[in-house]
Amino acid sequence: MQNLNSTRLSAVAILACLNAAVFTPSAGADEPFRFKSGQRVLFLGDSITHAGGYVAELESRLRTVDPDGEYELINLGLPSETCSGLSEPAHPFPRPNVHERLARALDKIKPDVVFVCYGMNDGIYHPFSESRFAAYQKGIDKLASDIRATGATLILLTPPPFDPAPLRKKGKLQPVDSDKFAWFQIYEDYDSVMARYAKWVMTRGKKDAASVIDLHTPVNNAVAKRREEEPEFTMSGDGVHLDGVGHLLLADVIWKSLGYATVEPSKPLRRAVAQRGKIMHDAWLSHVGHKRPGVKAGLPIEQAKKAAAEIKLPH
Repeated sequence: MQNLNSTRLSAVAILACLNAAVFTPSAGADEPFRFKSGQRVLFLGDSITHAGGYVAELESRLRTVDPDGEYELINLGLPSETCSGLSEPAHPFPRPNVHERLARALDKIKPDVVFVCYGMNDGIYHPFSESRFAAYQKGIDKLASDIRATGATLILLTPPPFDPAPLRKKGKLQPVDSDKFAWFQIYEDYDSVMARYAKWVMTRGKKDAASVIDLHTPVNNAVAKRREEEPEFTMSGDGVHLDGVGHLLLADVIWKSLGYATVEPSKPLRRAVAQRGKIMHDAWLSHVGHKRPGVKAGLPIEQAKKAAAEIKLPH
């Protein structure tokens, strides 16, 4: 992931392009959600969450508006993960399913709030299918039920969009009648699949989420607006994974959708929060456990806490 500080000027320009109407109040409970000092906040998701940029930016903003508050944001994003349990045939290993580790995560972390962001992998990069869509819906429903059963507050995030432009330029997209699709052979109109998933999440979230936040629309709008001046612009070189500017945009959408006013964390604070977050992310992944091969083990959790605490947060 790009350094967030080095991308800030570009991010400011992009955010300035967004129409204020994008940031409509999020659906869900009557009372708007607010972070509270002392809360333990868990983020579940795939490689987009695993990258950590938007989580670190949210924590940096919280610590800017409330420097004396105690906030613990735990990023448990895992690359390749789904909530549907599906994998494309060409994937080198069965995609991990968040439900395999959910009970352990909730038991060991005991979060007060859980943010959930799935979808990009759940369509397994194929054209739309009712059966795959049903598996995704079932997976989100079970996540919501299991999280709510612990008494934790649920925040649902839609999947961000898939950007076909950089892969189309490289001739790497697959037409609808192709006989093979995978993360490296993506359906050319895969964002239409993500749009359907996102629309359903926005409707479904009203059922029992404290907030449901649309990441899909604002990111697409921002990219389209920027391309009016820079036709080659993208925030995702592979169409899936957002760069540092994209993560700042995700954080901005979440922040404003929850009703918070614009705030600008300092560069030293951003850096320290990101460093702490990386240590604890790796440690919590190992502590909870998962079935995704190739993920480097983190420090034992108590050792990680000590290492993170040695990184002082500037005021």
